[in-house]
Formats: sequence, C-alpha cells, structure tokens
Amino acid sequence: MPFYHKLGKIPHKRHTIFKKPDGSLYYEELFGTIGFDGMSSNLYHEQRPTQVKEIGKRKDVAPKIAEANNIQSYRFRGFEVPPISDYLESRKTVLTNSDCSIILAAPKASTENYFYKNADADEMIFIHKGTGKLRTQFGNLNFKYGDYLIIPRGTIYKLNFKTEDNRFFIVESRRPIYTPKRYRNHFGQLLEHSPFCERDIRRPEELETHNEKGEFLIKIKKQDQLFDMLYATHPFDVVGYDGYNYPYAFSIHDFEPITGRIHQPPPVHQTFETDAFVVCSFCPRLYDYHPESIPAPYNHSNIDSDEVLYYVDGDFMSRNDIEAGHISLHPAGIPHGPHPGAAERSIGKTETEELAVMVDTFKPLKVTEEAMKIADGDYFKSWL
Repeated sequence: MPFYHKLGKIPHKRHTIFKKPDGSLYYEELFGTIGFDGMSSNLYHEQRPTQVKEIGKRKDVAPKIAEANNIQSYRFRGFEVPPISDYLESRKTVLTNSDCSIILAAPKASTENYFYKNADADEMIFIHKGTGKLRTQFGNLNFKYGDYLIIPRGTIYKLNFKTEDNRFFIVESRRPIYTPKRYRNHFGQLLEHSPFCERDIRRPEELETHNEKGEFLIKIKKQDQLFDMLYATHPFDVVGYDGYNYPYAFSIHDFEPITGRIHQPPPVHQTFETDAFVVCSFCPRLYDYHPESIPAPYNHSNIDSDEVLYYVDGDFMSRNDIEAGHISLHPAGIPHGPHPGAAERSIGKTETEELAVMVDTFKPLKVTEEAMKIADGDYFKSWL
C-alpha cells in the first residue's frame, strides 16, 4: 500500500544506533517486498526477532483438487461450510491456481495458543460476519461486517473475536495486493476520480509491545505446508516502525460507486489489483439513468478470465435463487449473463441494494474437493 505510516518510537535515521533506556540496543528489522525494490517498513524490536528454539511438526495443507480443468459454471453455498473453533482448521480452500487461492472460513474461537504467519501470500480477508480485533506486530485493527483486511505476507498475527458466528471470504495472493493503479498518480496518491481515498483506509494503532522471553509458537505456512516454529521471544515486541508495508483495513461500505447513463462495466467497481487478478466491490448504488437503459448486465464472454462472485447481502438483480454466502463461478471459455427474466425485471428500476465481492483471475481456477461438498452441480443449466 503506497501510504506512509509510522507508529511508536523510531530513531531519527535508518540503520543507526537506537538505544533502550538501559543503554542496550533495540534491534532493527527491514520488512520488505520484491527483494529490496518493493514496499518496506523498518521495525525496531526489544529482542532479536531471529531466535528459533525448535522446529516442530509440519502439516500438509495443500488443497485437494476435484476439477483441474474446469469449464462448468458452479454455484457454491458458502454458509454450508461448517463452523470450527480453530481459525486455521476452519479455512477451507474452494478455488485455487498458481497465483491465488479463494478460501471460506467460519472460525468460532479466538487465536489463543499460537501466532500465524503466511510466508507465501498476502491475504485479503473480507469480514462477512463477526467483529473483533486483528493483532499484529504492526499494531492492532478492529474489524466488523464489511471490512477488507489486507495483510502483507510475513505478517505475524492473531485474531480476537467478540462473536462466535464469524464468516470470512479470504483470498491468498502470491502477488502483492495494491490499490488500482489507474486511481493513483505517479506519487501513489489516490486521485479525485477514485471511488475511495486515503481517509477511508484504517491503519494499525494500539501497538502492543511485549518484552518477554519463553516459548512462543508461530505456525508458518510455506509452500502449502504448515510448520510449527518455537521462538524464544514474544513476536509482538516492536517498540516502533515506519514505512509503507503494513496491514490495513478498508470497509466496503466506504466504497463510492461510479455510475452512468448506461450500464457501467465491472472495472468501475475495482477495489484492489495484482498482476494476476482483480477484486471488485458491488455496492448499493443508483442505476443507469438513460431513459432506455437496461440496468441488468449484458451477456459477456469470459475469454481470458475466471469470474468469482461472492454474494454478501441485498437483492442480486441479475441472478435467480441467490442468497447471502453463495459463490458463483463463471469460468473462462464460455459466455455468461443475467438469468432468464432478469434483464426484463431490471427495466425501470432506479437503484440496487446488492452487496458482493468479485474476484477475476487471469489464470483458470481449479475446483477443490471442499468446493464440491457445497456445490450446486446443476447451476450451469440455470439459463435454460
């Protein structure tokens, strides 16, 4: 995220002496991306962040593929994913390719006995149900219904919930997640025509600094395996940091839709991007105001991308028999469009209350065994 932030105590210059009150040194860590060429932050620790006491068991968490080469449109009933107490065990990958994985999770309990780090992927966690606090070495972020949490890879975190009924739509990205470049100037500032701006982005606050020694379990995901790493010092021992690489939150309710006289294409709803997929937010908005407009989307061919739409709330004008928590998959290679009668129903309508998150991937998605457990296999016939 190209947006400078600092929190806590930092020295006047990078890579210089920074002393504790007792005269010993704080320990600097560069938390960077793309080698030394991408965004980074400099963190200052009470203890060396490198003290590994033990490498324990590893667990294979690679998704099991049911359809590796899929051309069928599917509907998945996301709320049928069962609630599970443990956060990591609750994460069920439903769609995946070499660039990203789409995950549903319904964790019931806060992360208590371990910390988590995804060493492979940035994470975008959309909060469909639940409230709580994301705790990281960069500070804490409160979250609620409608929030996107963007967590850069390598961030160590815990999730504290105030609720048991929690539902997440998660995208793991093996590419950095950015705001759309067409909404930024060459300095990185969001422009006037952007559907959101820096004021809408919530940065970490409430920096936790635990200067503790002992045994601290960090579960680290790397190459589809989960490693148990026992560290000698508390991971949240940062006294301060500054830079551009840190977790942040953005609410879908702060997205300002772009509308027009005739139907606008999905890119006007774009919220995040990588070089492998885009994320769009479909929010309550006024419909097209040309006197002969058809508000429903036109049929279009998915020639070079798979389209995943996660339905959050409201009335989904272009679809029949769609409920909150459903996911539609319209794969590359075939056209799709509004269900029979949807275009006709939309004529004369002035607004929509729909709320949904869309992910368009540039590589085909594989359908997992977890997805098939909640799949409607006849969805592809729903245009007949």
